[in-house]
Amino acid sequence: MNHEAPLVSGTLWVRYGKRPFDLIVASALLLVLSPALLATAALVKLTSPGTVFFTQERGGRSGATFRLVKFRTMRGDRRPDPKELVPLNHADITPLGRFLRRSKIDELPQLFNVLTGSMSLIGPRPTLPDQVAAYDEFRRLRLRLRPGITGLAQVNGHALASWEERILYDLAYVRRCGFWMDQGILLRTLLVMLLGEERTTRPFASTKYAKYVTPPPGYGVD
Repeated sequence: MNHEAPLVSGTLWVRYGKRPFDLIVASALLLVLSPALLATAALVKLTSPGTVFFTQERGGRSGATFRLVKFRTMRGDRRPDPKELVPLNHADITPLGRFLRRSKIDELPQLFNVLTGSMSLIGPRPTLPDQVAAYDEFRRLRLRLRPGITGLAQVNGHALASWEERILYDLAYVRRCGFWMDQGILLRTLLVMLLGEERTTRPFASTKYAKYVTPPPGYGVD
């Protein structure tokens, strides 16, 4: 892909289908999962001191900022370090938080972000505003679609994969997004929830998506 004049998926799905699908599915999931969400909120509150939800400003579509919400999974008095990669065995993750992260239940409150339009069910994960500000033209391509609760990078690479690797997956998604790709990501997300990230991770260069993205010289991923 030419990173100086990148192509973004212009399918009918992206233009007319993706947003209605988000609204219908997010509304249905919130209705069906409301008892589980309330139970999880109660468990977070009862098992460790601190707030039920963790909120943080993130960069969304075209770099616009919004407040992302998720269940708190770490100690309430912990001061987050945006540059730190946090494995599941990190000492600051609570026992309940470890389960919530492993099962991806901690991400479910972002269904409200989907309803407000700041996020999609599927898309590149939203990053911090200072990370967005540092993007070059090549990396800014990932901002052309709404960020997602899950995405191509999340179902192919685990949480400790480098950002550069994940961005390549994101750019492939932006380039090739369509109805069947989104349905495949949703199905693969269920596998990740059941089997864990380590069993589903694949280097970007070994996948069929690598042919859609040509990193610029010196990008940092072999």
